[in-house]
Amino acid sequence: MDNAASGARKRAKPWLAQARHDLAAAQANAGDGRHALACFLCHQSAEKAVTGFLYSRGAEQVWGHALADLCEDALAFDQSFDLVKSIAVLLDKHFLGARYPESIVGGVPAEAYEQDDSERALEIAGDVLEAVEQRMDG
Repeated sequence: MDNAASGARKRAKPWLAQARHDLAAAQANAGDGRHALACFLCHQSAEKAVTGFLYSRGAEQVWGHALADLCEDALAFDQSFDLVKSIAVLLDKHFLGARYPESIVGGVPAEAYEQDDSERALEIAGDVLEAVEQRMDG
């Protein structure tokens, strides 16, 4: 492995570590009934995983929070990211929706999100993280 590849891999590593931590925090929050926070953390986990992938491929800067955009950037490095994008984008609604009262008509996220929401978000975030780790190992 040349120095550039080694440096890119080293830069990506903390992003994946934080993605795993955020996913564990999402699981804990879901278990405690904090489903909106769990959904937001699922988005964060997936966002950090894809950011780590981009850095592992040599991206110098990664901008934005939308998984749709980040996965589109990842497609330039790996065409199979189209599959990852198809599920990851489902988490984008939680970036704002799970945090801000104005995003929920007639309520607040803490009261509107339910167990089904966090279970699905956890499944998607876990799949995204696994897919990213497989692509980084391969």
